Amino acid sequence: MRDSANLPALLQSFFTTRLMTQRKASPHTIASYRDTFRLLLQFAQRRLRKAPSQLELNDLDGALIGAFLEDLEQRRRNGPRSRNLRLTAIRSFFRYASLEAPAQSGVIQRVLAIPNQRQPRALVGFLTRPEIEALLAAPDRTTWVGRRDHAFLLTAVQTGLRLSEMTSLRQNDVSLGAGAHVHCRGKGRKERCTPLAKPTVAILRAWIREQGAGDSKTLFPSARGGPLSADGVQHLLARHVTQARKHCASLRKKRVSPHVLRHAAAMELLQAGVDRAVIALWLGHESVETTQIYYAQTVNMCSTKIYHPHRKATPTRTTQHNIPPAFGGARFRQVMSDVLREQLQGTEPAK
Repeated sequence: MRDSANLPALLQSFFTTRLMTQRKASPHTIASYRDTFRLLLQFAQRRLRKAPSQLELNDLDGALIGAFLEDLEQRRRNGPRSRNLRLTAIRSFFRYASLEAPAQSGVIQRVLAIPNQRQPRALVGFLTRPEIEALLAAPDRTTWVGRRDHAFLLTAVQTGLRLSEMTSLRQNDVSLGAGAHVHCRGKGRKERCTPLAKPTVAILRAWIREQGAGDSKTLFPSARGGPLSADGVQHLLARHVTQARKHCASLRKKRVSPHVLRHAAAMELLQAGVDRAVIALWLGHESVETTQIYYAQTVNMCSTKIYHPHRKATPTRTTQHNIPPAFGGARFRQVMSDVLREQLQGTEPAK
């Protein structure tokens, strides 16, 4: 008979039975939970001098979990968001353990009582029009890698797709005919179609032609032909941001991550006058209220103009590298709104 307090057996059952079989958790969720317990078991091994295979459930008591969370903040320099994400995975496991090992209810209850850490709600970081143009001009488009990176960055900043959504795109996810759009399965397994502007369509059509059409082919492959990894995207973005900083001084003060490109897309839509509900559909947000963070940033920008009227906007010009103003103008915004509203109603967009 299996010992209900045996930690290795409980962890295996948690991943194989609860996450994979019962909850059908996504690979991203499973990977995140895996990384959390890898860090936790390493910490427990250092602190308790016991191999992970010899740990019992009651070894992971409230004191050890609290020390682990503190270690994440102090030694690994994790912020409140990352700390709370790790705690979410731990809570999920202990809720499962409460059913499998009721004799350890006291230990489980104390762990589940550990609260989330409050985190400051900072204004979202995003890129302005001159910064976007400098970034898009950075890749060397005379090389294969430069053309791939340019197409990737342009698609990311125009569609606002998440990093995982971008790296999982295949050629058959892109429709470049009438009503051009990119189809993706996002967070929570929600599917959506995001319209594409004409400049993005032209770049993607040329990129796919160069790659050779194939429905199952990765849209933005690595040098080895497989999908780009998260680290690979971070690396290519950092490389082009470094180059763009030579021509755009304001980028030197900003930390640019793949998610900042998503925020840049949202701010472009908001400043173009797109309705908040449409922006939520565009980005795949669960609730319209999530877009409120972009309104807060807009208010901050307006206050800057009011209290610093001497500051003038930097004029920009449209080149072949740039996104046209407002993602293609009023006509594109109207088509985009119609497509997204038809998605919400469960109908196919008109061709």
